[in-house]
Amino acid sequence: MTGTTQKDIAADLMARHGPSLAGELGLELSQNTPAPLFRLLCAALLLSARISSDLAMRAAAALAEAGWTTPAKLADSTWQERVEVLNGAGYARFDEKTATMLGELAEKLLDDYGGDLRRLRQAAGRDPDEEHRLLREFKGIGNLGADIFCREAQVAWDELYPYADSRTLSEAARRGLPETPEGLGDLVGRARLPGLLAALMRAA
Repeated sequence: MTGTTQKDIAADLMARHGPSLAGELGLELSQNTPAPLFRLLCAALLLSARISSDLAMRAAAALAEAGWTTPAKLADSTWQERVEVLNGAGYARFDEKTATMLGELAEKLLDDYGGDLRRLRQAAGRDPDEEHRLLREFKGIGNLGADIFCREAQVAWDELYPYADSRTLSEAARRGLPETPEGLGDLVGRARLPGLLAALMRAA
């Protein structure tokens, strides 16, 4: 399959299946500032549950609408407030458990990294495998959640690029696209790679 054909496939996927997760939430990750990175981590936790991605993204947006855009603000919320916001966003099946995990995530981020995920990056020595491991230390962020975070954060954290996990690579291969992170990065460029990966997962 020619490069032009692959570019057409990628463009069609992104046109039909929307922007990157950060783009959908209005997060500007490229500036590498704490609040967008925190909101991305919360979204990764929400997307890790066995629930539709649409509901998870609606819940992620609802957290911001409630004003919980930093770990300090989220930590100041009550468990009941978090349950009500998640429930109102349609995240009802997992609202109580997830409300607990969100509170624990905020507290751990404050305690271990002063509320700043860039300090996690520093603690990992900017090593992608170590970053992935440290992300998984947050309750509710397993392999899937860490993969989601790294897919999106690669626009800000140079050492992650090009990043694509096995799930997205499998879907890329199924659709005739390159089967390596490097190949996908070469196809669409660093800025657009998270959008392509998100589109592949939505299309799967």
